[in-house]
Amino acid sequence: MNGLKYSLSSLFLLGFVVTPQTYAEESIPVQNACPRDGCLVEIISAEPEEKELKIKFKANYAPDVARNHIHIYWDNYTADQVTKDAANRGVKQGNWHPTGDYPFYITQSDASVSARKKSTHLCVTAADRDHVVIDSSKQMCFDVADKLKQ
Repeated sequence: MNGLKYSLSSLFLLGFVVTPQTYAEESIPVQNACPRDGCLVEIISAEPEEKELKIKFKANYAPDVARNHIHIYWDNYTADQVTKDAANRGVKQGNWHPTGDYPFYITQSDASVSARKKSTHLCVTAADRDHVVIDSSKQMCFDVADKLKQ
């Protein structure tokens, strides 16, 4: 078989740069579609960030606000309420903030510390491009009481 062969040095001379690709332990998932076990997202840490909180997420999909993304909300609401189809689920629609920010997110809008009322738990669940929660049983809440400035 008469094929072309390139050495690393000839690729470099042609303007190609070959670099080994490594993946960190907390690398971003490579696709937006939900895996077989569903889109899962969790809060793994929260730290004060001026008057807000800096949240670190872990997800098994690549959040993108125009596709499958994250709904973050205070536990004044349930996962069935933080969705565009809340009425179809038999509940009153609540407040949430949609985000594709990953792995870090600063609380804002309806997820702002100022919007929490008396809640001390931030929650997350996966939603689709239409802001419909994909599976309300796959939600997670995180206690941030010790991170809130009094």
